[in-house]
Amino acid sequence: MRYPASEKLEIIRVVERSHLPVRRTLDKLGIPSTTFYRWYDRYHAFGTAGLRDRNSGPGRVWNRIPDDIRRQIVDLALECPELSPRELAVRFTDTRGYFVSEASVYRLLKAHDLITSPAFVVIKAAPSRRSKLRLPGNGSTSCAVSPIPYHAFFEQTVL
Repeated sequence: MRYPASEKLEIIRVVERSHLPVRRTLDKLGIPSTTFYRWYDRYHAFGTAGLRDRNSGPGRVWNRIPDDIRRQIVDLALECPELSPRELAVRFTDTRGYFVSEASVYRLLKAHDLITSPAFVVIKAAPSRRSKLRLPGNGSTSCAVSPIPYHAFFEQTVL
C-alpha cells in the first residue's frame, strides 16, 4: 500500500514517541521495518520532501535513437527508395559515422509507412510423375528394402 508523505511523517512520529521497541510498534502498525527505515533515512536526509513518492521509471530510454538522427534516416530512405533496410543502415553508418542497426532502420521505416511488401513470384509446381516407383517385393512402398534370402546375402558379401 502506498502512503502519502503526510502519513509517512505521522508514522515516523508515532514510532519515535512510542514507549514500545521500534519493531513491535511497526508490527502493530503493519509496516515492514525495511520500509520504515528507508522512510526514516530519507526523512533525515531530505526532510519532508524526501517522503514524497518518486517516479520509479527512467526519464528516457538509454538507447533511443535521437530525433534528428531518425529524421536523417527517413530522409535517406526517401532519397534512395530502392535500398533495403540493411543497405540503408550500412550506407547511413558509412556516410554519417553513426551506427544504426538494420532492425532499427526497419522499425523506423515501418512506423513511417515506408516499407513496401516484398515482390512475390508465384511458381507453379511441376506435374507429378505418372508412373510411381514400385519397389520389389509385395508392392508396398513402406518397405525400402526387399527381403533377401540369408544365403544370397552371405554369398554376395563373402569372396
